[in-house]
Amino acid sequence: MLVNKQTLGAIFTNIKTTFNKAFEAAPSKWQQIAMRVPSTTSQNDYTWLNNFPKMRRWIGAKHIKSLGAHKYTLVNDPFEATIGIHKHDIADDNIGFIGPQSEGAGYSAKQWPDELVFEAVNQGTSQICHDGQYFFDTDHEVGDESVSNKFTLPLDISSQAAAKASYGAVRTAMKLYKDDEGRPLNVTPNILLVGPALEDTANTLMTADRLEDGKPNPYKGTATVVVDARIANDTDWYLLDTTKPILPFIFQDREKPQMMALTDITSDHVFSLGEFLFGCEARGQGGYGFWQLAAKGN
Repeated sequence: MLVNKQTLGAIFTNIKTTFNKAFEAAPSKWQQIAMRVPSTTSQNDYTWLNNFPKMRRWIGAKHIKSLGAHKYTLVNDPFEATIGIHKHDIADDNIGFIGPQSEGAGYSAKQWPDELVFEAVNQGTSQICHDGQYFFDTDHEVGDESVSNKFTLPLDISSQAAAKASYGAVRTAMKLYKDDEGRPLNVTPNILLVGPALEDTANTLMTADRLEDGKPNPYKGTATVVVDARIANDTDWYLLDTTKPILPFIFQDREKPQMMALTDITSDHVFSLGEFLFGCEARGQGGYGFWQLAAKGN
């Protein structure tokens, strides 16, 4: 096969077509727990999350809420996946590997937001959110109180009492969250997020009429189970409220995955290494919305 502009153009077209098909067909879960925030610069400032205004009775002058003292910024990181094709492979018509590699790149690109979002989930006990605390923490300041969304409670269905003391306790705590003026936030937990090790336990809790001790299950149907292998620890489980305009987690989208190509026969890279490059590039970040809409147990 001749190594020329026409051949390289046809290869790139084939790679791009295969990539796009794989991208469209690949699964994705991040939309179930995170909100997409478009980004037009190198970073986004989310300080406004610290004092999101709530409607109040208008008596006298309007009550203006200033931005909080804690700055929360998400910087967009670059990501890439590159396929290298040597000119000798093209000349020898040895390019059957391009299809599977292109499919793999398309699948990976579709999963990219999931990777960012679930990384944020796993790092929630060590990453700062908008109020200056770790996202999952035991001492978020709300008015004059200290509020927790991190609980040392294993997900337990061995009895009705055990379920109430684990899932039920976390669910009730979330439903009692208030704003800094003491008004209920009306948090409505609706997603139970777990890894594969807790899949059966979570599904039983959400679907069984009775628990293992034979007593009625008061939590049947109270949440949708979402299972993902990216949950880092087998015992970790998360209860989320995704019914609000702002979700617990953020996918910050600066540049969507797009295919690029280095097919210039006269380029230094091709001259030195004899290799043409076809790859995907993207920019973005994962982060946190309101901590009040998420709680972690283990």
